[in-house]
Amino acid sequence: MKFSLVLIDDEKMIRDGIGMALASEYDIRTFAAAEEAFDAISAVPPDLVLLDIELPGMSGIEALTRIKELYPEVLVIMITANEDIKTVISAMKLGAYDYVLKPIVMGGLKVAIHNALETIRLRKEVRLLQESHLKENLPFFIAQSNEIQEVMEFITRAAESPDAPILILGETGTGKELIARAIHYRSPNFKGPFLTLNCAAIPKDLIESELFGYEKGAFSGAESSGKRGLIEESADGTLFLDEVGDLSPQAQAKLLRFLEDGEFYRVGSTQKRHIRTRIVSATNKDLAGMMEEGSFRHDLYFRLGVVTVHIPSLNERRKDIIPLAQHFLVLYSNKYHKKFNKISNEARKALEEHVWVGNVRELRNLIERGVLIGKGPELKLEDMGMNMPCKGRDKGAAGNASFPGEDPVIPAEGFDLMKAIEEYERRYIRAALKYAEGNESKAARLLRMNNCTFRYQRKKIL
Repeated sequence: MKFSLVLIDDEKMIRDGIGMALASEYDIRTFAAAEEAFDAISAVPPDLVLLDIELPGMSGIEALTRIKELYPEVLVIMITANEDIKTVISAMKLGAYDYVLKPIVMGGLKVAIHNALETIRLRKEVRLLQESHLKENLPFFIAQSNEIQEVMEFITRAAESPDAPILILGETGTGKELIARAIHYRSPNFKGPFLTLNCAAIPKDLIESELFGYEKGAFSGAESSGKRGLIEESADGTLFLDEVGDLSPQAQAKLLRFLEDGEFYRVGSTQKRHIRTRIVSATNKDLAGMMEEGSFRHDLYFRLGVVTVHIPSLNERRKDIIPLAQHFLVLYSNKYHKKFNKISNEARKALEEHVWVGNVRELRNLIERGVLIGKGPELKLEDMGMNMPCKGRDKGAAGNASFPGEDPVIPAEGFDLMKAIEEYERRYIRAALKYAEGNESKAARLLRMNNCTFRYQRKKIL
């Protein structure tokens, strides 16, 4: 397939000469004025534009500005009759790839065109390779609601930097690791490693060695040969730190230093090391509240959150509930060799009205249970266990529910699923507020919610 070129020059001799010289190698269209060229460019954008600076009507600089605004991927080589350095600099600042002087030497023009098209070729190869990696490595992500589509558009832009730290905030089960993977495979680091560390799952006295590695004999139980940490292992890639709010103060200080200058020391070493990797972190904790309490560093928070992404809860993106449920239905039908192909109307209504404390993870588990237990081909309410009353001891009035403690009881007689769910949520929100002495931030942390979601739930239920 030939590369496509557009030549815009008011001199017929130049248009004819260049057109004839390049016709065998490229698909070239020629125009005498920028205005008439734009209709053709909008219909079929070319790979490269050869653009005369001194044009009648719309000038070459004006045309360049418009081309780069409408078609940023199109490269432009300017043609100028005199080497006016100010005009050339202006063109380059506006996004021109290169320039050639009149009278045009065909050898020089062909070299400039070849270099520009090599740049385009490399871009296309990288894009194809990246798309291939996305298909092979990026988990399926349902994004029909406006809320989650906006997040995906935002992270696509944020991922363009190879090393800008990104902080992902959201409730448990919203898919923070999925978002981290999406950032990695949309970034220039997509061919590098993607590694994860759950900071809450590692003992605080071992987290530093997991992150930064250690030298031989650094501490009791250390491997005799020493060990590379995850920061070194993720060089030229992405390291995802989940539950970053659980880092110890000492680990926070060392991570901050690495984020500042890319330098670190292995545990037990005096040798400074330098690594380039992107740190993507996530938490469902209220870091703002933790900073007020002094348990999380202000400077680390701002360094981790050069770009901050807020993931909406499933309750805030309800248009995705049924598409997600149908996706999981197909997924687990294949896994368990079942033939489910439909969700009953009763089950759909229950899913749509459910208060999702566990978000997408809770929905996925519910559908998996339904497919495993049910016979099919229709997924029913009873398959998912959503028609079963809660068990436990009666705690009395809603306002007297214990916290933290056992689930509040819902009487089986006259059972209504939605009312039961609302009562369950109402008791725990009231109890959390009572336990936190009315402090919303503390109550949200007790329930592992972010402040916005807690306020939304409180306003809706109480």
